[in-house]
Amino acid sequence: MKASLVVFYPCLDIEVTTAFYHDHLGLEVFDDQGLCKIFDTGYGYLGFCEYDDHILATKTCISFELSSIEEVDAYYQRCLLKNDKILQAPKKHDRFGVYSFFIEDPNGYRLEFQKILN
Repeated sequence: MKASLVVFYPCLDIEVTTAFYHDHLGLEVFDDQGLCKIFDTGYGYLGFCEYDDHILATKTCISFELSSIEEVDAYYQRCLLKNDKILQAPKKHDRFGVYSFFIEDPNGYRLEFQKILN
């Protein structure tokens, strides 16, 4: 089977989340379902839903695979300019064979911008 993938995460506020992923990161809204929005990453889809209980996923990391180390560094500079909450500056992670950095989104999710090196 070959199919597109949509991964859903709960969020605290769909409008704040949309502003971050669409306006800030530049992901296009693929489908707007009101309290759920699906964003097109170019290689799959990332969905967020605002639920009444406001319970978030824990120990979550959303990784974006970029085309080069230079693109990772460019995104890092962009995040610095936008005053994103930087969790870790770009570096090579030998254990996983990636070069990446981490920020936090408005829901507290850890986002990784990486280039797989292997």
